[in-house]
Amino acid sequence: MPTTRVQKATVDDKAKLDRILKYLNGTREEGITLSMDPKNPSVRACIDAAYACHEDMQSHTGMTITLGKGPIFAKSTKQKLVSRSSTEAEQIALSDGAGLAIWINKLLQDQGYRMPAAIVYQDNKSTIHLANNGRSTSEKTRHIDVRYFWIKDRIDKGEVRIEYLPTAEMTADVLTKPITGALYQRLKDKLMHGH
Repeated sequence: MPTTRVQKATVDDKAKLDRILKYLNGTREEGITLSMDPKNPSVRACIDAAYACHEDMQSHTGMTITLGKGPIFAKSTKQKLVSRSSTEAEQIALSDGAGLAIWINKLLQDQGYRMPAAIVYQDNKSTIHLANNGRSTSEKTRHIDVRYFWIKDRIDKGEVRIEYLPTAEMTADVLTKPITGALYQRLKDKLMHGH
């Protein structure tokens, strides 16, 4: 439940809180598997956005970072501005999240690890295209603010690679969308244990 609801909680918010508490109570014995191959460490991030999903039409960002198995970082947050397309929402999420993956990679380099470029997974091919090519000249995406294309500079410097990951494999989806059933269980297991 977002902290923006704390001051003016509704009956619906109470029902959501009850559902969360019931879930937490029923999964007390579950844990997170954390492991890393010290000879071959790799920073990998899944970054996703849900477009215009809030009442004020703002989008939502979900992000997970791993070094092997299990998340060392997970975040679910409302974007601070309204985007005009799902591609723009994904570009904002990518711009906001990739910096942390790069920072973790540099921290490990400073500790003496030989690190390849951080890998950021995206399930939106238009976003990947924009990130790799920089500012768009397309009528559909020309409106996207240039500040969200700093990622192109980081790609050119070899600090990060953006790779496609199908939506069905995107673990960050559990942080952006109301996923249930078998898909939720599979993505949760993949996120928490690396299976």
